[in-house]
Amino acid sequence: MQTDFLIVGSGIAGITYALKVAGQFPDKKILIITKAQADETNTKYAQGGIAGVMDFEKDSFEKHIEDTLIAGDGLCDPKAVEIVVKEGVDRIAELIGWGARFDKEIGGDYKLGKEGGHSEFRILHHKDVTGKEMERALLDEVNKYPNISIINHFFVVDLITQHHLGYLVTKATPDIECFGVYALNTQTNEIISILAKITVLATGGNGQVYRSTTNPFIATGDGVAMLYRAKGRIENMEFIQFHPTALYEPNVKGQSFLITEAVRGDGGILRNAAGEAFMERYDPRKDLAPRDIVARAIDNEMKISGTEHVYLDVRHIPLEKFLEHFPNIYEKCQSIGIDIATQLIPVSPAAHYSCGGIKTDEWGRTSIRHLYACGECACTGLHGANRLASNSLLEAMVYAHRAAADSVLLINDISLRENIPAWNASGTTEPKEMILITQSLKELRLLMSDYVGIVRTNTRLARAMKRIDLLWEETENLYQTTTISPQLCELRNMITVGYLIVKCAQLRKESRGLHFNTDYPGKRERAENIIL
Repeated sequence: MQTDFLIVGSGIAGITYALKVAGQFPDKKILIITKAQADETNTKYAQGGIAGVMDFEKDSFEKHIEDTLIAGDGLCDPKAVEIVVKEGVDRIAELIGWGARFDKEIGGDYKLGKEGGHSEFRILHHKDVTGKEMERALLDEVNKYPNISIINHFFVVDLITQHHLGYLVTKATPDIECFGVYALNTQTNEIISILAKITVLATGGNGQVYRSTTNPFIATGDGVAMLYRAKGRIENMEFIQFHPTALYEPNVKGQSFLITEAVRGDGGILRNAAGEAFMERYDPRKDLAPRDIVARAIDNEMKISGTEHVYLDVRHIPLEKFLEHFPNIYEKCQSIGIDIATQLIPVSPAAHYSCGGIKTDEWGRTSIRHLYACGECACTGLHGANRLASNSLLEAMVYAHRAAADSVLLINDISLRENIPAWNASGTTEPKEMILITQSLKELRLLMSDYVGIVRTNTRLARAMKRIDLLWEETENLYQTTTISPQLCELRNMITVGYLIVKCAQLRKESRGLHFNTDYPGKRERAENIIL
């Protein structure tokens, strides 16, 4: 297959990019490929909202910038922060123009929420399913453009570079160039080449490397792993944000139900097993402290009490107000027998967001030519050591817009590479036992959760690395000798992501933001980014 623009991923970042280039080039072909359905993305599961300065009488760009820098704990790129905060308002206006329906007051003004780390009310939301509403509006808009095609159930195996033409490619190789991707059609099990003049990675996050995560099953870090294999640059992978309040359900595996931070913004109070409101002991901002502080506080309270969760108390919030703001959460709690008006909600931290990822510049360009990255898979410099709540959707739209603005200047000067070899599966056989894949995945999630979670030590990290090395060796052997499957590819990608998280965590010999190492509890000396 051939296309002008190839976009891997159909979340807010990928679709925003597609809309931008489609409008400017109605004669160019734009192809979006996704390994599941088009609407099965991290975007869809974003509850809280999108942050932006909407009330200039009470709020300002300067306040939003300052809040972001404080949350980022000394590692934000100030230029990236200014770009996202200032340009984000225009991107939100575009999204509204595309039909996104954010909640309004009776008088017509937008209802603005407040979440941890924000000094003002600036969160636009649609009930407690903001991401789902945004995804709906974006997909509706995409359907208006005949030059945009979306193909479901295509799993990208690898980026195509000079390596596939027989050249030795290392991280020191100048001008590595992306010519497209090899992709597995999961309906036919055929691997095809998709050649493109410009390729965009919008592949989302990697929460599935952990045992408990708010991310959907598709969040396996595919883009980051592919970029690393292609010898591109990765940055700050140690900063994994754990959402403090995922609904605790002891028998649920893979994806935990998120209790949005906006519940605490509306007055929800965290309580420990003894019923005490404990956050005041950890931070003067109490329940609305930044997520890294709240998650560590919950983790500590769980260790003290020996329990697997704490509680979120919303009994004092008027039921009518809760139903208006959080109908989805109310319905979920009801479905498992929790009456939020009289009972506490059990919650525990879960892997939620990767602040690191594919290193990009201010235009979304990666270290590989004609390859861009935006959304959660990218590391733009906005989040630093800890993401400020509801900045992620904003960042995705801003950098998708910027990547489109840059790539449209190049597209007419790029030619498709014609001599790309077909995928070679000779010498491989069908896998005899799926347990070789499923058991390795269980081991990876267990060791990442136990050794590379909210609180880390040098000993735990060293153990994790030894086990990941063994998993990598076993899985690479399986990859080289058996035919490709989505399960094997995802396992391979998650092992790579796990390695990158551990490696960056080992290199950061301090505690900063989301990376807390008890061997360096008060040590802060490396206010710089770690690049692999």
